[in-house]
Amino acid sequence: MKKHNLFQNLARFFLWSHVISVIGFYLVLWIRSTPSKNNRVKKTVSKPEKAEQPVTYPLVSIVVPARNEERNIRRCVESLLEQSYPNYEVIVVDDASTDDTPGILESILQTHPHSNRLWVQRLREELPEGWTGKPHAIHTGVLESSGSWLLFTDADTWHAPNALESALGAALSSGSDLYTLGTAQELPGFWEKVMMPMAYLGISMMYPIKKVNDPLSSIAIANGQFILIRRSVYDILGGYARPELRNTLLDDRDLASTVKQQGFRLRLEDGRNLVHVQMYRGLREAWQGWRKNAFLGSRGGIAFFLLELIGLPMVAIVPFLLPLIAWITNKFMREKLITSSEIGAATLLELGPLLSYHLSIDKELNVPWYYAFVYPLAASFFECILAESAWRVLRRKGIDWRGRQYYT
Repeated sequence: MKKHNLFQNLARFFLWSHVISVIGFYLVLWIRSTPSKNNRVKKTVSKPEKAEQPVTYPLVSIVVPARNEERNIRRCVESLLEQSYPNYEVIVVDDASTDDTPGILESILQTHPHSNRLWVQRLREELPEGWTGKPHAIHTGVLESSGSWLLFTDADTWHAPNALESALGAALSSGSDLYTLGTAQELPGFWEKVMMPMAYLGISMMYPIKKVNDPLSSIAIANGQFILIRRSVYDILGGYARPELRNTLLDDRDLASTVKQQGFRLRLEDGRNLVHVQMYRGLREAWQGWRKNAFLGSRGGIAFFLLELIGLPMVAIVPFLLPLIAWITNKFMREKLITSSEIGAATLLELGPLLSYHLSIDKELNVPWYYAFVYPLAASFFECILAESAWRVLRRKGIDWRGRQYYT
């Protein structure tokens, strides 16, 4: 009897410790990821309040690195050529594409009414020693640019006609040196809707927007899908030719970190009404894309990464399985360790904050509410992605991306 009471007390201790941990995790996550009044992300940046209107419009050089982007390049470039801002140039750096990207770019050059703004550079397959593909492509484009502001954007983006004008006005108003926008994610398929909310949870956990926009915090991140930076600041820093930036696979985060470390002002805002993107199509592309960033993008080193590996199933999978775990445990005991009513209460207490937070992310991403119930599936896949990402980096197996192999 005493032995049973000991097991019962231990079971109840672990159960309610887990309940408190799950509630605490989502409460802290909610507080960290909700902008304060002074740092609130604008829902609509298209008409920034009190945005500075320059007497003369500074030249903006838009640099688009593109490697095998035949699915996206036309929509991206044509949206850039149709911006309402009056003074800009578009430089597309074709990074040795082997698909129809060059042909599509040539077609745009020949037929688009604003093709006089467009310049196309063609790179060779071989990268210079010590470089990764995207930093090298951006660096090459910048060398050919003339703007006093630089906009780096990905080839899988689509820009509203007022995107550049609105973002530059907001950057000038806020005195930003690097101004970056969160983008609207196009998630047409099942796997895109499953995986993206979980990715957003991880990003918001490690890079809360209040800390990113706080000059006193060292936390920094930018969205490589839209980075607007002063040319003078870029040049002072040495740009992507800077040794720690030229070979990074996290070009956006590391550029933002460098900007902030050197005392310049970083600003992240919500630009979902201005810029859209479809990052991945299907599970395979999503797996490869997040695998590239998962380990290297972890902010707290190996110790924090191990905590992520242990913690993710505890806060995202176990709450859904509590009744099953209790049933299995009780099945092998002569007397029940935990009553059904206690398990029911614990399950509700854990699923309440979990589903509330996940539903808030789904709403931000325009994902149907019922996808919150495939949260354990997303967590299971991301657990595997995290593990494989760490294994490939630590064992120097290499990260494959866009047909190239990188060893970090």
